[in-house]
Amino acid sequence: MTNPILPELTEFSGSVIHADPNRPPLLTAEHITVRFGGVTAVKDISLAVRAGEILGLIGPNGAGKTTLFNALTGFVRASEGRVTYEGRDITHMQPQARAKMGMARTFQVERPFEDLSVLENVLVASFLKRRGRAAEDHAYGVLEHVGLADRAAQPASQLNLARRRRLELAKALALEPKLLFLDESIAGLNPPAQQEMVALIRQLAQSGLGIVMVEHIMHVIMSLSDHVICMAFGELLAEGQPQAVAAHPDVIRAYLGDDND
Repeated sequence: MTNPILPELTEFSGSVIHADPNRPPLLTAEHITVRFGGVTAVKDISLAVRAGEILGLIGPNGAGKTTLFNALTGFVRASEGRVTYEGRDITHMQPQARAKMGMARTFQVERPFEDLSVLENVLVASFLKRRGRAAEDHAYGVLEHVGLADRAAQPASQLNLARRRRLELAKALALEPKLLFLDESIAGLNPPAQQEMVALIRQLAQSGLGIVMVEHIMHVIMSLSDHVICMAFGELLAEGQPQAVAAHPDVIRAYLGDDND
């Protein structure tokens, strides 16, 4: 019987990366809790991600995925718990400090500088690491990598959704990260664009980049992830390899409801 959480869609099939489990994690989060006033949005979540590994964060709407994502990247302060990057405590570091250390992220809503060209958008990030011609060469190389080199001179405001997503990814990659956070980079794309983004993300992981993904398209994130964490109501519901998490009765219940309710 077809798993209702993981449909059989072969166009996204591919090898799973399987990062070396003996390598120390790039990022470790221990017992992360985030409160907003009297509301606990994330409660006691722990995770780790290694170089070359794709960690998928899933859960129904309101599960706390985005809040956890923001706590890991410094855009929300954790109320409790500890985050370490390459063994260094970064729990209270600002996002820009984390970016300089090798952490980069995309945003669910693309935020290009619309009055600038595609190349200039990437240059803004590239200048944080390089100067002069070296920064421009690097930015152009990133555009080549994500398939936007032919749009380098085009105003960012003229890009369609798929290319805006690639530009968002290029801006993150221009920071030369070791760990990349992707916030719904595939949602809303048509099937061909989804396939292209999946191939690009898989290639990035195979190059050694650690990746943490939040994504609502279940067959996409399950086909890409080495390890999956499912959240519900801010708490850990299940974790493990994608097939095991997709088959977990609590996960199915969280997405589809309980017939006994």
